[in-house]
Amino acid sequence: MTTAHPRPVALITGASRRVGAVVARTLHTAGYDLALHYRHSSDEAQALANDLEAQRPNSTLLMQADLADLSALPALINTLLAHFGRLDALINNASAFYATPLDSATSTQWNELFASNAQAPFFLTQAAIPALRKSGGGIVNMLDIYAERPLAGYTLYCMAKASLAAMTRSLALELGPDIRVNGIAPGAVLWPSEGKSEEEQNELLSRTPLKRAGTPEDVASAILWLLRDAHYTTGQVIHVDGGRILSI
Repeated sequence: MTTAHPRPVALITGASRRVGAVVARTLHTAGYDLALHYRHSSDEAQALANDLEAQRPNSTLLMQADLADLSALPALINTLLAHFGRLDALINNASAFYATPLDSATSTQWNELFASNAQAPFFLTQAAIPALRKSGGGIVNMLDIYAERPLAGYTLYCMAKASLAAMTRSLALELGPDIRVNGIAPGAVLWPSEGKSEEEQNELLSRTPLKRAGTPEDVASAILWLLRDAHYTTGQVIHVDGGRILSI
């Protein structure tokens, strides 16, 4: 007789770096075993897995995939279940983000931005539903303030995130009562590698009620709350933004 895996298991897309890696460390510390998805960042993914394995052996599974490849999404779930035997949480974190000025936006950019920000979360969720129903699990989608308050010059990204926000609410209706579906909309917790100047950052923060940047740990703790403690919360988008949405 096969013994059930003793700990809850979470799949995190885009887990190798930035916010995804902090989410991974936070959930791991809280007792989750992890399937860590990455696309290109193999060195960072391996380093993260090595660190977590040193803390708790046999607690991670690395999975490489291009989420734009629809055939890869069910395979991720099947591989995870073959390894761990269960799935308790899906965190759709992976995201492409870049400007698409209206006069130069292309169908390739449309496809790339929608693939990571809307298409992959939907079809990965679809593949994960049976396992999540069995565990009474939860889904958290990584959203953005720009899904509600668009950013000029980034229309395709804003559209894709707005689709993900609508999906979050719609699937909460469709998957309840077995599976809870929520979203996180971070504010200034990590600046893009090529983004705002220090002056622009300070100006943005001056318009934020808490007058400061947040941290990836703020986002990770909110995700942990939604998955572990928020048993009567579904269909919600939690703004972890220092109140920024109130001042845009």
